[in-house]
Amino acid sequence: MGKIEWAMWANEQALASGLILLAGGIVGVAGQFRGWEFAAYAVAAGVFVCLLEYPRGKRAKGTSVERTGQYCFTVCVKAFGPLTRNYYVRAFLHAAICVPGGFMLATVLGCVCLGIASLIYLAAAIRGEHWEPILPRKEVRKPVAESIKNPPQNPPPRPPPEMRRKQAKDLESAAYDNPIPVTSDE
Repeated sequence: MGKIEWAMWANEQALASGLILLAGGIVGVAGQFRGWEFAAYAVAAGVFVCLLEYPRGKRAKGTSVERTGQYCFTVCVKAFGPLTRNYYVRAFLHAAICVPGGFMLATVLGCVCLGIASLIYLAAAIRGEHWEPILPRKEVRKPVAESIKNPPQNPPPRPPPEMRRKQAKDLESAAYDNPIPVTSDE
């Protein structure tokens, strides 16, 4: 069996928890619940976590699929260097961000989810994983082989070679020879 890449799981978990934290913060602020200041913090923390976690990292196998529009976020996250590349830093950052969310009911679910993402990032860091950006590759076009340059003239299914239409330069030899005798029954 293959080795589990914990960072991929942590990335999905952290992105989902950022959205949950954001939604809980919006509910807390809109409802003017007691301690709504924690909800305002949760809105800012949810946006920060979503921006940090939106770009996927490159897998060790190299079979990564990037999210739609992640390139601009990748450039921003890559600019912070080792602070965003190291999963120990992300684990402790997410653990610190999730603490104030536990003081309000509307943001508790996002807080718990972000805490779980922090633990998964810690597991990824212990196993030696780190974030590598998925950058667009320049496509190298291979030269087209001679046989591919000229596509076939007649579409499939093609008749056997002996039944194929002959060139129309010589009309007598281009005519088909019908193997079945045709007689008129008059």
